[in-house]
Amino acid sequence: MSTSSQSPLRSVAVFCGSTPGKNPGLMDAAYEAGRVIAERGLVLVYGAGGGGLMGAVSQGALDAGGEVVGFIPTLMVEREWGRSDLTEFHVVDTMHTRKAGMAERADAFLALPGGLGTLEEIFEVWTWRTIGYHSKPVGFLDVDGFWRPLLDALRGISDAGFVRGSVIDDAVVEPTIERALDALAARCTVTGQQLRPGF
Repeated sequence: MSTSSQSPLRSVAVFCGSTPGKNPGLMDAAYEAGRVIAERGLVLVYGAGGGGLMGAVSQGALDAGGEVVGFIPTLMVEREWGRSDLTEFHVVDTMHTRKAGMAERADAFLALPGGLGTLEEIFEVWTWRTIGYHSKPVGFLDVDGFWRPLLDALRGISDAGFVRGSVIDDAVVEPTIERALDALAARCTVTGQQLRPGF
């Protein structure tokens, strides 16, 4: 199912690693994700990085003729971690401003494989959704089961009484970019969907 022009899903913020990781297939999956996002007519919003999975996802979208909007702090530009050949390239003061800009521009959030930064970014917007700061859907592209250990750990935390099971169930978890985008779009079309505040 392709995302129609009538869908509230018009842009997707992608969080992912700034390094390639050890599995070469992850770079291919990131490139494919960018390509499919662009081919569906969606805007890719991301952290404007030029290396690793960040570079791959943006390149996939650009090669497919898509719009790519990047936000990056000045410090990272000074360290030459960014790429400016984007549709929009926003240099901001802090990481907080970067994340706020991405959150504002996106209709949904998707985590590809990554490290601490990726985890911090997806957990923040997931928390915001849970406590009612926004109703934008959150998801994980579970390439080769990458996110399964994390999700299993979250189930354990839920069993311990610190996260409601409905919060975990609310997140999109799909093995392919096509299925992930379909699920995010479906959640965008559910008007008034909002979780009861609390974890």
